[in-house]
Amino acid sequence: MRANRSVIITIWKRHWFLLSLGVVLFTGMAFPEACSGFAFAIPKNWVIAVVLMLMALPLRIDAMWNTVRRPGPALLAVVINAVVVPLLAWPLSYLLKGELAIGLVIAAAVPCTIASATVWTRLAGGNEAISIMVTVVTNLACFLVTPAWIWLIIGRVSKTEPFSAMATQLLTIVVLPIVVAQLLRLVPVVAEFATARKPLLSILAQAGLLSIVLLGAVHSGLQLAELKGQLSVVAWHLVWMMVLAAVLHLSAWFLGYRMGNLLGYAPEDSLAVAYAGSQKTLMVGLAIALEFGGLAILPMLAYHIEQLLIGTLLAGRYRVSNLPTEPELD
Repeated sequence: MRANRSVIITIWKRHWFLLSLGVVLFTGMAFPEACSGFAFAIPKNWVIAVVLMLMALPLRIDAMWNTVRRPGPALLAVVINAVVVPLLAWPLSYLLKGELAIGLVIAAAVPCTIASATVWTRLAGGNEAISIMVTVVTNLACFLVTPAWIWLIIGRVSKTEPFSAMATQLLTIVVLPIVVAQLLRLVPVVAEFATARKPLLSILAQAGLLSIVLLGAVHSGLQLAELKGQLSVVAWHLVWMMVLAAVLHLSAWFLGYRMGNLLGYAPEDSLAVAYAGSQKTLMVGLAIALEFGGLAILPMLAYHIEQLLIGTLLAGRYRVSNLPTEPELD
């Protein structure tokens, strides 16, 4: 009994976020009307801004300056993340319909994840400084890059809002919180607290993220409820969407890794390019996808879950050092 309990506790500690994500997603989609009162009361933009600030607070941007002397790997990862992945998603989106196609484009257009890219790079023994650089650059530029790709591929940036509205929104809820977090780190006490309490800040950020997932799940559940007579067709489209999201992620990962090798980068640099170039942030993706409808969040969720699972498997396969690092989730 004790052995079984110990195994359960270990699994929960390692995978609590993924398990919670599954529960929240199922609950919101299966019982949307029951959850709608709570979910619709969530101040979405405020939660997103606070979560991103909590994620950025432990981030040591000073560590990335080591990459300035050899900017090639970081530049390659930025290009893959901000340019190549949206270009790959463009033709793939034609294999989906409606909001699922839009959601795949959004998943490709958002910036690199703040926490996971660095953690998975570290897990595989890669160069963390590169992933930090890519995270900072893509997130600070996302208020222009993300809406530009969405407008170019989809033809609009939301159901009703103009380009400038999305740019302003991303500037407010993504760029500003990251800048504020790094300014706060200039205060020694805050920097020490953020470094020492990184696990706590991560848990708080993930709890906020789960609340936004619930909001999106409720929107999706309400839309699926209107398609009861077409559930078999919808199920097929969802499975196909998950396949395409995995193809997109794996294509970006292996492109980054192979390009790094071809350009003669060190193995740890190539791994950093692979992870930072292919990973996308769930929080920003959800914020944008909700503007297009509940089903548009599903490709972003699929991409996020798959990048966590696939990233772990690839870290074990391509590890260049045996670092005992536990994954964190963004």
